[in-house]
Amino acid sequence: MTDNKAPTPAEIRVYRAEHAGLRERDIATNLGISEAALVAAECGISVTRIDANPSRLLERAPELGEVMALSRNDSAVHEKIGIYENIEIGEITSLTLGENIDLRIFNRVWAHAFAVTKTDGDNVRRSLQYFDKAGEAIHKVHLRPASNLNAYEKIVADFRMEDQAQEFVAEPFTQSASGRTEGFDVGELRDAWSRMTDTHEFFGMLKKLDIDRQAAVRSVGSDYTWKLGRNAVEELFRKSVESQVNLMCFVANRGIVQIHTGPIHNVQAMGPWLNIMDPTFHLHLRADHIAEAWAVRKPTKDGHVTSLEAYGRNGEMIIQFFGKRKEGNIEMPEWRALIEGLATGENAAAA
Repeated sequence: MTDNKAPTPAEIRVYRAEHAGLRERDIATNLGISEAALVAAECGISVTRIDANPSRLLERAPELGEVMALSRNDSAVHEKIGIYENIEIGEITSLTLGENIDLRIFNRVWAHAFAVTKTDGDNVRRSLQYFDKAGEAIHKVHLRPASNLNAYEKIVADFRMEDQAQEFVAEPFTQSASGRTEGFDVGELRDAWSRMTDTHEFFGMLKKLDIDRQAAVRSVGSDYTWKLGRNAVEELFRKSVESQVNLMCFVANRGIVQIHTGPIHNVQAMGPWLNIMDPTFHLHLRADHIAEAWAVRKPTKDGHVTSLEAYGRNGEMIIQFFGKRKEGNIEMPEWRALIEGLATGENAAAA
């Protein structure tokens, strides 16, 4: 589309049919619309608007049995195959703590949802797709051959909204201030950093000090953070496969954090994409989007904990990695050694 007028649902469907080989996000980008608008254009045809309340999803998702849970941001797609279990529903934040599907859900961000059916010859794919008010995808639940189709159909019927309009009106997000990027007291930051006793205190510390996360990581000092090479994630993957260390991989967007815990096995680079293709865990990462990678040490009551954080050009964190650890236990020495052995920004070119 070349003009500034938003395409109608009918025009969206025509363009989609003519460009069936493109990914949905690419079609939406080409049309200048949100992904939710692309999906909504099929309402009454292959799509049903459903209740977007994540609490209702969590109450019923175990009925589906084995599914694929997908969460993504602009640079990383995180897919886990398993069942929704060990669920804790809260007013503001909800959790699933299953062996495979491990989520942190920010309930108030979830605004729109659709049940989607895609037919390709004899192949029928069904999913529940959730979006924020701007139409950005938060979370998708894809059925698999072992899923309970009857439960899915009952959920869709029970969640069906009265409004089945094909139009989608996006509401822009007001970007909340991420904190100061300069002009803060580094000594104050270092003092607050040194007094952490739990990694979960980190966000609150930055908010209290009004400091941007990446600015804090860049400024706090090399005893707490150090810059890695831009290929640090690929190096991490290769060394993790070799050592079979149990890592934790976090991918987040406004409405969710999705986590993988365990070893990784099958790493494949395809063009700009760095992929993990394991039986119950798939990750698709745009490695070319990584502008900076940092090793980060945070003090806890059990000793310091080490992570890798990868940032995009806009300063947003793309992906984060920790070693598997239960509270009350020290960090795995093999994980700490792995991170400390990665090529640094200064040495990466020669590594």
